[in-house]
Amino acid sequence: MSAGGGPPAERLHGLPPILDAGVRILILGSFPSPASLAAQRYYGHRQNQFWRLLGAVFDEPLAELDYPARQHCLLRHGFGVWDVYRHCQRQGALDAAIRSPEVNDFSRLSMEAPQLQRVCFNGQTAGKLAAWFQARGYETRLLPSSSPAYTLAFASKLERWRAALQ
Repeated sequence: MSAGGGPPAERLHGLPPILDAGVRILILGSFPSPASLAAQRYYGHRQNQFWRLLGAVFDEPLAELDYPARQHCLLRHGFGVWDVYRHCQRQGALDAAIRSPEVNDFSRLSMEAPQLQRVCFNGQTAGKLAAWFQARGYETRLLPSSSPAYTLAFASKLERWRAALQ
């Protein structure tokens, strides 16, 4: 039994990175939502603002494209996407509910993304790893979360995303 009295949360497995040798900026989230895991797509919940934000930064209709086209567009712009955690237990979608997380193996980045210069964190939970990346010579930026649970107005989020990603 879990502390809440219900069954223990199952061990969840994250998604593979969207990454190639041309990536200069990597955006790291914490861990995919239940909707994203079910769809096997980053930021798969329709209310998450990730694809709208990046679409506005790129001036391309990312949110309207199918997932393979979104991935291609990201890579064409030199952006990658991954998550801080490879595995965890979590009931629901909130980062605060993450238990027993296992961090992804980021040591492979220097081989797989040799042009990587900046790592941006989509929210505070992901940002907990900023010091690790800074110690390895990467620039880091903390982005306001694209989650609908983070209620900052879209225009304000976009302004901060543009500043961090330019």
